[in-house]
Amino acid sequence: MAESLHSPLEQGGHSPLFRGLHALATVSAGLGGAAIFGAALFVTVSVVLRSLGLGGIRGDFELVELVCAACASLFLPLCQITQGHVMVDLFTAWLPGRLQRRMDGLWMLLFAIGWGLVCWRLSHGLFEMLDYGDRTMLLKAPLWWVYVPGVFGTALAALIAVLMALPRLSSAFRVLESG
Repeated sequence: MAESLHSPLEQGGHSPLFRGLHALATVSAGLGGAAIFGAALFVTVSVVLRSLGLGGIRGDFELVELVCAACASLFLPLCQITQGHVMVDLFTAWLPGRLQRRMDGLWMLLFAIGWGLVCWRLSHGLFEMLDYGDRTMLLKAPLWWVYVPGVFGTALAALIAVLMALPRLSSAFRVLESG
């Protein structure tokens, strides 16, 4: 892609809307990272206790499984707003910048649709787990709470992708980027 497509403005814009979304995406990723770091510390303590012959912490593997499942989607919004997804521009690098921008908008719109579908299905799963009352085997933790960060992360990623796609698809939406 042309160098101009990698500017901060192109990655979402300097408008108050995109600055706010970037801050929210950063907080989301920070919460995900903190939760996973906490789970890693928990497992470390459990392994050390087990190594000392004191027995591990009951359900340590369940906790790691739940935290990783819950927090994976919290990184998606930051990846979306910073365009951290893999982009292959081998076949489009020769196109004019305006056409590249439109193609990027189309792909971002497809990302938004994808994130929206994942969010919808996670929401469906959340309500099914809530109704069913399923719990983990050792910790007896309810499984529905694992879906909440997933729904939030995919919904925010979908919103960001739509708001990034619109200015690329039509100049009528350029106001979103500049405020």
